[in-house]
Amino acid sequence: MSRWIRAQPVGDKQRRKLADEVTIELVRHSVAEEMYLYPAVRKHVEDGDGIADKELSDHAQVEQHLKDLEGMAADDPQFDHLVAKLKLEVSEHVRDEEGRLFPLLAAACTPDALDELGDKVRTAKKMAPTRPHPSAPDTPPGNKLLGPGAGLVDRARDLLTGRGKS
Repeated sequence: MSRWIRAQPVGDKQRRKLADEVTIELVRHSVAEEMYLYPAVRKHVEDGDGIADKELSDHAQVEQHLKDLEGMAADDPQFDHLVAKLKLEVSEHVRDEEGRLFPLLAAACTPDALDELGDKVRTAKKMAPTRPHPSAPDTPPGNKLLGPGAGLVDRARDLLTGRGKS
């Protein structure tokens, strides 16, 4: 992530465009996990509440960094620092999910239930917001009620501005 951004010259518009694309994907992914994955963890995994709360805390921190990055010019002295922080935090979050959360969930659910969960997450990503909304609810039912509406508004804004189009 940060390697591709840093490979561009300081102040280059491509750096901003790449940061926007990373933001879009991270926000969509986070929202989908918050809508379906973490409620499943709470329901099926022992100490699922604690695990889900930790993951939500990670998401909140990343989302705030994305919000800070959203309005920042690519030549801002803090731009590279914030991108590096995001890379580190997202990498740690992914390692934690892959090393702990996913195995616990896989042990607690049937293959069919996991397939259904995966389908829900993939569908949610298509409707999810594309911009960070740190103050939006991250747990049901609020996130399931407000997420699609915010996603629609975000996609309309992206269409008008060309954001996220390579």
